[in-house]
Amino acid sequence: MPHDALGPLMFAAVFLLIFVGYPVAFTLAGVSLAFAVLGVWSGHFGAQYLALFPERVFGVMANPVLLAVPYFVFMGTMLERSRLAEDLLRTIGLLFGPLRGGLALAVVFVGTLLAAATGVVGASVVAMGMISLPIIMQRYGYDPRLATGVICASGTLGQIIPPSVVLVVLGDQLGVSVGELFKGAMFPGLLLAGLFAIHVLIVAWRRPACAPAIPRAERDAVPHLGREVLRVMVPPLALVLVVLGSIFGGVATPTEAGALGAFGATLLAVLARRLDRATLRGTIESTLRITAMVMFLLIGSTAFTLVFRGLHGDLWIEGLLTNLPGGWWGLIVVANLAVFALGFFIDFFEIAFIVLPMLMPAVKALGIEGAELVWFGVMLAMNLQTSFLTPPFGFALFYLRGVTPAEIPTSTIYRGVIPFIAIQLVALVIVIAWPGLVTSLLGPTSR
Repeated sequence: MPHDALGPLMFAAVFLLIFVGYPVAFTLAGVSLAFAVLGVWSGHFGAQYLALFPERVFGVMANPVLLAVPYFVFMGTMLERSRLAEDLLRTIGLLFGPLRGGLALAVVFVGTLLAAATGVVGASVVAMGMISLPIIMQRYGYDPRLATGVICASGTLGQIIPPSVVLVVLGDQLGVSVGELFKGAMFPGLLLAGLFAIHVLIVAWRRPACAPAIPRAERDAVPHLGREVLRVMVPPLALVLVVLGSIFGGVATPTEAGALGAFGATLLAVLARRLDRATLRGTIESTLRITAMVMFLLIGSTAFTLVFRGLHGDLWIEGLLTNLPGGWWGLIVVANLAVFALGFFIDFFEIAFIVLPMLMPAVKALGIEGAELVWFGVMLAMNLQTSFLTPPFGFALFYLRGVTPAEIPTSTIYRGVIPFIAIQLVALVIVIAWPGLVTSLLGPTSR
């Protein structure tokens, strides 16, 4: 075996085992251990090099930025389990109902608000699937493909609209301010939600039978609808404004704002008399599961990065990416193609922890920094969002499948999300072509 072949071989071994179906965190750790032995045996590095691993792990565990992950997960899960999200979706559905396609528009609107209030994709998709899918399809006869597609797509907005757990992870991996990523992602996230709404209106206009309006008599049967809308919408909206406003205004760090959001969500549940032992226990367990998954992935990716660099794999990747035709734009194209392709098979956490450390040396070598690095991170977040929608392993598809009636085949859900995947790719192209959409809140780029 050539002396410099271990790096590429390690890269290939990780992806082969992931595609076979082994858990990503343990694949990263196991392959790293095996190639660490090969690295010492081949003379790439001495055994003392591996002593850096405990120091790196302690650095990960002591990172205050990552503390925002459990806070934001707790905040979103509490809103979902206390049924505050359910109240919101039912009431906004009645408000938009008289319009043709109004219920689907309500799903987009509430998905946007839940994204800003939760930042957790699973909670949004499950909540909207359980509440709106029976109403949209069974009572009012919406086309199953439109209904399932709009629920999946709107549920994934929590991936890009702040405060997003994805942006917290990307900020840590890119070495940029999470608050700056939140600012940069605001307009692209709203753009994406707007494109979803436009698609719904076009479908309702071209095929009225696919998205009928709610009869006015049903809407009139609900007294004081405007007052009810304010009652259910103002509390989560106020929570969002406080959390994001404290970050954007520089009053609090994302971690501090996450703690405030977790407390605020709990307070809203108490005021609504929805906080009981089962709700609190379920919220804590969900938060613990997601946080543990993130930390195990981080430890595995830390081991992988350490050994991969010891085998000079980072130089191999950097050489490939910096010598692409087109230079800077060549890297942008290849990075997006790689992230989009991997999204068919693995989760966004796994992509972030495996791919980003490989991209960063080339990104730095090509001089992408400052506001441009924020734009690069938001661009990747927009692309990573497709990992939740792309068949066959999109997590949003699995979440919705779990709460969808058995008579709706999985193939219907897959067909339903295809137009929304295309919309996401259009939004991605817009973000790439007009970086100012991201950097307008940050000041001009350096390029």
